[in-house]
Amino acid sequence: MKSNNIRNICCIGAGYVGGPTMAVIAQKCPEINVTVVDINEQRIADWNDEDLDKLPIYEPGLKEVVAEARGRNLFFSTEIDQGIRDAEMIFMSVNTPTKTYGKGKGMAADLKFVELSARRIAEVATDDKIIVEKSTLPVRTAEAIRSILDNVGNGINFQILSNPEFLAEGTAINDLLYGDRVLIGGDHSTPEGQAAMDALTEVYAHWMPRERILQTNVWSSELSKLTANAFLAQRVSSINAISALCEKTGADVDEVARAVGTDSRVGPKFLKSSVGFGGSCFQKDILNLVYICRSLGLEEVADYWEQVIIMNDYQKRRFAENIITTLYNTVSDKKIAFLGWAFKKDTNDTRETAAMYVADHLIEDHANIHPYDPKVTEKQMYEDLNHLNTRSEEENKGRLKVEEDPYKATKKAHAIAILTEWDQFIDYDWQRIYNNMKKPAFLFDGRNILDANKLSKIGFIVYQIGKSDKVVSST
Repeated sequence: MKSNNIRNICCIGAGYVGGPTMAVIAQKCPEINVTVVDINEQRIADWNDEDLDKLPIYEPGLKEVVAEARGRNLFFSTEIDQGIRDAEMIFMSVNTPTKTYGKGKGMAADLKFVELSARRIAEVATDDKIIVEKSTLPVRTAEAIRSILDNVGNGINFQILSNPEFLAEGTAINDLLYGDRVLIGGDHSTPEGQAAMDALTEVYAHWMPRERILQTNVWSSELSKLTANAFLAQRVSSINAISALCEKTGADVDEVARAVGTDSRVGPKFLKSSVGFGGSCFQKDILNLVYICRSLGLEEVADYWEQVIIMNDYQKRRFAENIITTLYNTVSDKKIAFLGWAFKKDTNDTRETAAMYVADHLIEDHANIHPYDPKVTEKQMYEDLNHLNTRSEEENKGRLKVEEDPYKATKKAHAIAILTEWDQFIDYDWQRIYNNMKKPAFLFDGRNILDANKLSKIGFIVYQIGKSDKVVSST
């Protein structure tokens, strides 16, 4: 298929990857009709809502891109079969969660939705298609997709490409517009395979410099995504491991990170110590990598990468246990205010957020948690906590009271825990907050975003990650 024949693109999956990615493609390629399809009727309705503030995903800059392209050449629909039939190129951007059942439970990627999408494409398609893996998938998944398409299809030719996303939530639009690279994996050995890779290259070349569009074989592309996320998560766990050492020795983790980051061989990014990483990718992809290594008999390699997850879990547990220890070894019926629930600022995504694990640990000790987050709904917070299956939904509702105002959340609280690095938290009236808290007023900054010395002068007893094994004394 020639690159200039792409006039219709369909994306199966209107989630965090599919929605923003297709919006940018539509904005930058006005001659291509882009249709995003999903079985979730409410999600599609939200994407089509006239009020752009009601889009199902919050990303800075997203609503402006959608506003420009929607209705012109960007469409959101539940008509999946029609979208498949009309498109020359189909992106598969469905969810690939960690399996919660059967073989590989708790580690392997669940490819159920990928297989269902492939079967639907094979059954519906009436002419040749380019299929693009956009979801994060285990290496060799393209082989399984090809097997389904070739055996279920009606003699139609399919080309399978791997085009992993490298988006950070909160900066996804900027990452799409100005990314470090676009990776396209395909079959170099055949003219059809090369033509398919070139067709996708031409789409991205509308705005990306060609030298940043890398073509590889499909297996390298699939593995590169898992490896990139594993390396980034490894850096976070590495600096968090050092933060525990800093607290015991009197070193300052920010100073250590700055010193290490000035080494050009290391660099400064992803060396910010915190309560732990979250999000939809890091843990899922590393567990998947561990599972693949174990299935291939690479036990030492699997153990190495699994330690990244173990360290991240330790950091969240350590933060929660420090709150309990500092509050005189009990938080029973004490009010603990949470500022932030999203796994990072500038997103409403709560998947694998540290907040739900810290809350779960504290509720286990009978704490009353009062969270506030500017973008996360009450419904989502309860769903997150209930998803852990630690206790009954009734018990969770009795211990978790979601607040819509940060000053109400912190009023009469025994302690405050910062779980998300929202910029607005820095500018709060901390004197007012202190005046309305129980004394002594404890503040646990899990993101190291506040001025501890300034808060200490107000009267707070402040704990920050990697600063000391003792809280900052008030004066």
